[in-house]
Amino acid sequence: MSALFEPITLRSLTVPNRLWMAPMCQYSAAPEGPAEGAPGDWHFQHLAARAVGGTGLILTEATAVSPEGRISPYDLGLWNDTQTEAFRRITAFLKAQGTVPGIQIAHAGRKASTERGWVNRGGPILPGQRYGWEPVGPSPVPFGEGFATPAELSVAQIGEIVAQFAATARRALAAGFEVAEIHGAHGYLINEFLSPFTNRRTDEYGGSYENRTRFALQIVDAVREVWPEELPVFFRISATDWLAEDESDEREGWTADDTVRFARDLKEHGIDLLDTSTGGNAPDAKIATGPGYQVPFAERVKKEAGLAVGAVGLITEARQAEKIIADGQADAVLLGRELLRSPSFAQHAARELGAEIALPSQYHRAA
Repeated sequence: MSALFEPITLRSLTVPNRLWMAPMCQYSAAPEGPAEGAPGDWHFQHLAARAVGGTGLILTEATAVSPEGRISPYDLGLWNDTQTEAFRRITAFLKAQGTVPGIQIAHAGRKASTERGWVNRGGPILPGQRYGWEPVGPSPVPFGEGFATPAELSVAQIGEIVAQFAATARRALAAGFEVAEIHGAHGYLINEFLSPFTNRRTDEYGGSYENRTRFALQIVDAVREVWPEELPVFFRISATDWLAEDESDEREGWTADDTVRFARDLKEHGIDLLDTSTGGNAPDAKIATGPGYQVPFAERVKKEAGLAVGAVGLITEARQAEKIIADGQADAVLLGRELLRSPSFAQHAARELGAEIALPSQYHRAA
């Protein structure tokens, strides 16, 4: 039996295999009008194809809790009834294929109001420009050259965003999702609060580790309160800003040690799996990439914090993914670019590893 194709149960939810789809922005939602932020035909085919291909769990792209929380004006959102209804078509199809539908809920923070990834390299759309708005953050620290300086959030505004995460989680449940993932990675708002590199506050949301993690834990508590006890909640984290990993860089950032400590806190607050990525907060950080380069961060959390983990990052081959699971480095692997290239990667991997995988009846000739 292939370890990669063994089911995994989180709370009362069983996922048929350990090969999952990571959230990937498609920048294909309407930026205005009645369908603003709602998934359309592109999103349906994008997610449905990977479900037909045998992927065990699929996470949507970062789905914003408010219009201002989008990375770009073309991102998905889940703050109104139109969006909720549009997602139902997708979740129903994924479930019919035996795939677990999950949603990543997010706020972009200081990295909001940008172009689509293939336009101007995803550069900023400044306030006053068409579709542009003023980004927000824990502190008035812009993401990089040419980006707008974010407005520092007040304590009252922080509370409003916590409530928005809970409201989006309620809508996600109504839309048919079975997993909610809180996006705390890649330099977006929650990550900005966690890291001393971007959090320069002196109030109860800045300074100490306890203060910098307060916002994230309040969001976790708010989501967990509205999410069913029997269904899991994930948290995506950047395990390091890649600043402390570079001895020549004296800037203070979020570290792997912080992640292990925080994983223990997340477990106590009801998080069921840590989706472990890295980077995205310091645009000029030196990142040592290579096949499976982020897996050791996941493995450390699993071993030292006792929390289930997902591993990501240049996982491109079936035997590579199999070894990660079989060696106990992670509980699941989440593929991104490789699933863009090969929507039926799970079917190919099962054949290579000698595992059985359910195929749609329409594809019986491929069995």
